[in-house]
Amino acid sequence: MSTTAPPHESQLSTALARDRLGVAAVVFFVMSAAAPLTVVAGVVPTGLAVTGLTGIAIAFAAVAVVLAIFAVGYVAMARHIANAGAFYAYISQGLGRPLGVGASWVALLAYNMFQVASYGGFGAIASPLFDKWFGVDIPWWGLALIVWALTAVLGVRDVAVNGKVLATLLVAEIVIVFAFSVADIFSPNFSASSAPLDPGTLVGAGSGALLVMAVTGFVGFEQSVVFSEESRDPRRTVPRATYIAIALIAVLYGFASWAMISAAGGDVVGRATEEGPDLFFNVASDQLGGRAVDLGYALFLTSLIAAMISFHNIIARYMFSLGREGVLPRTFGRTVPGTGAPKNGSLAQSVLGLVVIVLYAVAGWDPLVNLFFWGGSGGGIGVLLLVTLTSIAVIGYFTKRPEGEDFWHRLGAPVLGAVLLLTMSYLALSNIATLFGVEPGSKPTWVVPLSFAVLLAAGIAWALVLRGSRPQVYAGIGLGARSASSTGGFSAALASTDTKDPL
Repeated sequence: MSTTAPPHESQLSTALARDRLGVAAVVFFVMSAAAPLTVVAGVVPTGLAVTGLTGIAIAFAAVAVVLAIFAVGYVAMARHIANAGAFYAYISQGLGRPLGVGASWVALLAYNMFQVASYGGFGAIASPLFDKWFGVDIPWWGLALIVWALTAVLGVRDVAVNGKVLATLLVAEIVIVFAFSVADIFSPNFSASSAPLDPGTLVGAGSGALLVMAVTGFVGFEQSVVFSEESRDPRRTVPRATYIAIALIAVLYGFASWAMISAAGGDVVGRATEEGPDLFFNVASDQLGGRAVDLGYALFLTSLIAAMISFHNIIARYMFSLGREGVLPRTFGRTVPGTGAPKNGSLAQSVLGLVVIVLYAVAGWDPLVNLFFWGGSGGGIGVLLLVTLTSIAVIGYFTKRPEGEDFWHRLGAPVLGAVLLLTMSYLALSNIATLFGVEPGSKPTWVVPLSFAVLLAAGIAWALVLRGSRPQVYAGIGLGARSASSTGGFSAALASTDTKDPL
């Protein structure tokens, strides 16, 4: 009998590319998902308009502190588990496989909400700009399809290629955010304001919505662990990239929002309501001139493109992780040997993005409010809930496996982080109507949480089905490259599973 593998098997492998990403490259992926210019020009004015609160800078600082505390246990766990599934793997190993599978389905929804939201935002914002700059009237969905095609192509390329593209786009948008913020300081209307730094805005009406918007600005920081299998020396790369990204994001956002609010005048909330994302550019326009503002808008669009690429990579790797372990069809657990790209997961996300763009175009729905704003806000809630659940999973994991980490990394920081994140999650859900800018009881206020709850329950149910019908797959959940589906051996998976974990 011939031992030659079938042709289709020779074209794919079950491993991501190794040793492709250093600290800087991972930071680029993380911060590109955070989309600095999109947050400063889009999220900050929206937060001002929706909540009426000006303490956005202190909100960014508070969220950064909470996430830094959470990251202590998070990156400690990364030293023990290298898995592109990140949240999925950690929750599976810390709180049990059924909850881990449920969380993975929630993660796929949350990240896809961010991904498809970017298409709506890009199209809606780019369409009038293209008309102004080039005299070409292109519908929003036409422009969205162009960047969709770009993202789809890059999604099946080498991760290092994606990193270089993101590095170029990210450096440009950071420079423009900093330049515009410095220009704000020299505005004739500038008056150093303490309002953005007032901690009193973190309590009371609207504070939960403000904190969720701040969390949205950091979404992507957890991505450092997603790329652990593709990093050089992940035990050092992942922690460094995580802390550097959190610090850079907090400083950049805090400075930019403080400068913009200080230069916008006394009625900054009214201006934010009226001008929206234009506020960031209008405040600095007198000092920089029209060409600089046009450049700022152009980089605003590339910021959205960078976010699309980054979230596309996250989603593809989550699907790869689930497919490799047999939780999803195993075709998703295959990569192209030459590039290490999770091809089928990438293609699946591209198909979903295309369906959403076409659906919104045919139905005539508002891509800016109904897709960009609601999708991004809903995704922010989903990621916050996942981070909170993961913080509890870290405690569960190190309670059963205390070896190799000191008290601060095992329990001190994880317990403190879990308490803070639970508080933030409560504030977010109790202020969800304010976050979406709708009346209490309106559809978005219950559809989004219900969607996450349904997917969580469905994932748990599917894991229980696997436990009874495919025990070899169930035993490998959360084990990554050591899973039963990747090694082909049930006994190997069982040997790798901690006997203290009954789930």
